[in-house]
Amino acid sequence: MDRRRKLKYGIFAGIAAVILIVCVAAAFIFIQKANKTRYVQSSASSAEKDTAAGLQYGTEAQNKETEKNTDTSVSSEASSEEIQSEDNTDGSNTKENDELETGTPSGEPSAPSGSGQSALERARSILSGMSVEEKVGQMFIARCPQSGAAQKAADYHLGGYILFGRDFQGKTKEQVISDIQSYQDAASVSLFIGVDEEGGTVNRVSLNPNLRAVPFWSPQELYASGGFSLIRSDTLEKCRLLHSLGINVNFAPVCDVSQNPADFIYARSFGRDANQTAEYIRNVTQVMSSEGMGAVLKHFPGYGNNADTHTGIAYDNRPYETFQNSDFLPFKAGIENGAGIVLVSHNIVACMDGQYPASLSSRVHEILRGELGFSGVIVTDDLAMDGIRDFVSDDRAAVLAVQAGNDLLCCTDFETQIPTVIDAVINGEISEQRIDESVLRILMLKISLGII
Repeated sequence: MDRRRKLKYGIFAGIAAVILIVCVAAAFIFIQKANKTRYVQSSASSAEKDTAAGLQYGTEAQNKETEKNTDTSVSSEASSEEIQSEDNTDGSNTKENDELETGTPSGEPSAPSGSGQSALERARSILSGMSVEEKVGQMFIARCPQSGAAQKAADYHLGGYILFGRDFQGKTKEQVISDIQSYQDAASVSLFIGVDEEGGTVNRVSLNPNLRAVPFWSPQELYASGGFSLIRSDTLEKCRLLHSLGINVNFAPVCDVSQNPADFIYARSFGRDANQTAEYIRNVTQVMSSEGMGAVLKHFPGYGNNADTHTGIAYDNRPYETFQNSDFLPFKAGIENGAGIVLVSHNIVACMDGQYPASLSSRVHEILRGELGFSGVIVTDDLAMDGIRDFVSDDRAAVLAVQAGNDLLCCTDFETQIPTVIDAVINGEISEQRIDESVLRILMLKISLGII
């Protein structure tokens, strides 16, 4: 009798356990679907509200820049043959200028419709009226200072500001717009206004509930919940939200290939192989290009399983074939789909250059220009990161970065670095022609994005 009773109780207990497991699983699925619905509804609602605001901001910015250029641009009376002769005094830039004259490869803008001038002609016209100090300033996208940002943008002729969480924390949308507009009003050439809004572990704007109900999800979360369709709609909403605030460059997407959760970069990556990561990059850059949002492909030549360069130098000893067959593929996809900026990391990549961090290596830049065919703007990772400070003194980082081939220098201590680069131009350590090459690319990208 006792055996039967025990057997009976055992069966009941087993059935109860199964029912409990089914209920828990059903609840989990319901919560996941509810979260996805909430995220998508939040995205759709924000996108609808921000589209009109973004378009209005863009129109106002374009009108402002038209008035500004009326005062500051120098009309170009020289013939195209004379301009070509001036730009190729020593013959070192013939190939690049041929590309600029004959076509618009990826990363270089075509002329805005109805402008009456090509993008190249407009950029050259602006460049011809700039002093050395103004040119060098254009090559810096600085971390936005906590005080005096508008005045410093004017004093140092900055190319742009990159904003962090502190620049949005606790502010209303109107306050953010007002702050950014004050920086633009102070600048003689309108600024890049950049932000790292990758989604997931790296968000700046959407951490503020006044600006978005919930933070943007990571690429891995988006793909798991809705595939590339959700990734595209999320990118669209992100672009429109940023535009509505006055932000014109997003330091995204992350092109690094990582499938190991132990990797430093894994949580920020797509988390899949090179081909799947390239497809992700293709989808994101297509949307960003269609929305006129500056895209930054990072971190070239590929982060792999390396350590965090925010805290020290990282050495990458992988063979070159790994980069060709894997790491380069997402960057190629982004370049082919209109990304105008590539960010170079501070990793020391032994198979390319065992002496210098990638950001300071002319060889790494030659690979990006030559093998990957990139003709747009190359930007450094922050020159104040320990991965650079452990390698070079603070007052030399920017000079070495320019000599390596960077166009845009991401920099916290711009008040130290800008005078150092100006001095290097004046004393002949860096040629003014070298500066002109970068500033021309920067101005053309600004034109293509409707910034100027």
